Amino acid sequence: MSGIGEHAANFFPAGVYVSQDAEDLAAIRRCRAGDSAGFEPIVRRYQRVLYTVALRMLGNREDANDAAQNAFVKAYEKLDAFDEGRRFFSWIYRILVNECLNLRRDRHTVVDITDDLPGDRSPAEAFEHHETRQRVQAAILALPLHYREVVVLRHFTELSYEEIADTLGVSVAIVKSRLFTARQRLARTLLQHEIAT
Repeated sequence: MSGIGEHAANFFPAGVYVSQDAEDLAAIRRCRAGDSAGFEPIVRRYQRVLYTVALRMLGNREDANDAAQNAFVKAYEKLDAFDEGRRFFSWIYRILVNECLNLRRDRHTVVDITDDLPGDRSPAEAFEHHETRQRVQAAILALPLHYREVVVLRHFTELSYEEIADTLGVSVAIVKSRLFTARQRLARTLLQHEIAT
């Protein structure tokens, strides 16, 4: 299912953790020492990737924005509970997933993801592109959470297998297995749609 990631922006390049762990820890320590402005670099660093993950998990821009904002607020409020032996992104990611699950339970999420469509496409090509994206997004949203997570983290935030494993707290082998199964399910769902239309 190589086409899934073709629209993924390079929000969170692989290997970025290494250079940012120390910066995250320094910012967290500033906050714990009473400097609330220390949280601003964390928000700037992760707001786009958290929004992207939430959007792909929920399929709705307003809900994704709410989930990302709530995750930052809760992370800030719980900074004293953060274990400095962990990566900050892994910790805030779990908070974000919980927010997404709460929103999905509390609201009827409508898939409304749209693109800014390039002007060089004909109206027919633009419509077909939009329809394809909507089908892919609907298929992703239909996956069980543990499959949806690996697809989103791999194809829309471009994390490495090792980074996904660290974020989810599972082995690299489990990540690869889940991703393989998720891609198979997505391919089957999309193929069934093609046959039906």
